[in-house]
Amino acid sequence: MRAFCRDCFWSGEEAVRRCPSCGTPRVVTHPELGALAIAHMDCDAFYASVEKRDRPELRDRAVIVGGGKRGVVTTCCYIARIKGVRSAMPMFKALKACPEAVVIKPDFAKYRAESKRILGMAAELTPLIQNLSLDEAWMDLSGTERLHGAPPAVTLAKLQQRIEDETGLTVSIGLAANKFLAKVASDLDKPRGFSVIGHEAQQFLADKPVRILPGVGPAMVASLEKAGYHTVGDLARVDVKVLAERWGAHGLRLHNLAHGRDHRAVNPNEARKGISCETTFNEDLSRIPDLEDRLAPLAERVARQARQGGVAGRVVTLKLRTTDFRIVTRRRTLPVATQTAHTLFKVGRELLAREATGRPWRLIGIGIADLVDAGQAADDFFAGDEKKALASERSIDAIRAKFGPDSVTSGRILRARTTYDEE
Repeated sequence: MRAFCRDCFWSGEEAVRRCPSCGTPRVVTHPELGALAIAHMDCDAFYASVEKRDRPELRDRAVIVGGGKRGVVTTCCYIARIKGVRSAMPMFKALKACPEAVVIKPDFAKYRAESKRILGMAAELTPLIQNLSLDEAWMDLSGTERLHGAPPAVTLAKLQQRIEDETGLTVSIGLAANKFLAKVASDLDKPRGFSVIGHEAQQFLADKPVRILPGVGPAMVASLEKAGYHTVGDLARVDVKVLAERWGAHGLRLHNLAHGRDHRAVNPNEARKGISCETTFNEDLSRIPDLEDRLAPLAERVARQARQGGVAGRVVTLKLRTTDFRIVTRRRTLPVATQTAHTLFKVGRELLAREATGRPWRLIGIGIADLVDAGQAADDFFAGDEKKALASERSIDAIRAKFGPDSVTSGRILRARTTYDEE
């Protein structure tokens, strides 16, 4: 199979521009279509698309999902992106670029429910699914041809159509020989895209900036560019020994990626890296009591997500952002992994006390990392205090499940809700 139609699912050996069966131009053509089986599925502008689906009057409007007037953009629709809005952009800059945009506060409970529906459909095709976030995942469909009666490419296109029909949301698919290339491919033709990268990978990557490579953040980009490596092709032309001598194991990985090689398997059991929650203030805060009032409900939300997910964290991370947008993070490793707001808030306020010396802050966040199975943490001999706190918070979970999320709350969190506007 060298081509197939994404509308009627015709397939054939000839590369064609239009489907000979239904006439649509939505034909995918590639000489390796029948052999590739690693895919990356990415929901298109997920949060914004959910909001537009639920509010049809916003269909032709620019929509930004994010915090208050001093918050940041969580995501935005493609209309807003055309105007220059981007994820993580400060809200005031986003509204300057697109003043007509409709701003909607995130509803993560709704997004999680939609993510569960979509990933449930994908799980019917293969057990080898590795989630990256609520809106994207890798899939390995190797060996599923007989089960589904079609090559993985056609099976994925049918999944894409089913998701759109049943949820009203669209996804883009990238198909390749490995995870890295599949993720790159899924971003080539959004929204509703289906792109393939095969044997031409190295040639395709050659003129791309080094930041396209996974694990290459701003600091690594600066280091590579300082060494004279601006494109992936620059890295591919360098002897592997040179990269290894300068960057060790990471240099070896860069060499492989620059040649389109990625040996990572799609691993459904790969641990989630962490859970975090943050908020941006409407007005800068500098007083410790005010900052602690904002920290407490965040700690509760992170702890609740950890309990719901059956995980606990060995590391607590505090995040602060200065008025000039500089991010400050502080971490502490715990003797006992936690999934309680009690421990999160206690450690968080201790970390905060060292930083809250009178300067104003515009954002605070808290999270847990180095996650382990909650059962493993509960078996720890020294977890007495944590167990007591956990029993109490699980009791509160049960009451809220029966009588509603606001049926039980602490005095500090209640004060924070009544004192500050929601952001």
